[in-house]
Amino acid sequence: MKAHATAPTPVTKQTLESLLKDWFAPWVQALDLRVESFEIGAVSLRLPQQAALSRIGGMVCGQALMSAADTAMVLAIVTQLGSERPMTTVQLNTSFLKPLSNQDAVVTARVIRAGKSLVFGEIDIVAASDGKSVCRASTTYALL
Repeated sequence: MKAHATAPTPVTKQTLESLLKDWFAPWVQALDLRVESFEIGAVSLRLPQQAALSRIGGMVCGQALMSAADTAMVLAIVTQLGSERPMTTVQLNTSFLKPLSNQDAVVTARVIRAGKSLVFGEIDIVAASDGKSVCRASTTYALL
């Protein structure tokens, strides 16, 4: 008798929110990222504006934006694979286009190509109030 492969459990908003709490270091959790939307191969997170992430003039620091981008891409990969699988960032190339000041950011990560051992993606971070792009990143992840 052949064993039947079990279909992966469908990814839900609750799954992604649980991963935000369970998979990431406490300092990443302190970003207070929230799942806005998702589909297969893509996730949008909201990064709330907060004083702890800001520097002079209320500008959100680049480190917070890069961490949010990296985190969103991990979740986008989970939606693509349909399962929680260990992975690690191999490359994260970030371009800051303009400052983000005194407002939330929306971080949208998309899988461009998922292979057997590497996943490539792109992330766009926009100002929540006007949708203007403030940061773009490209990434490569190794599946473990």
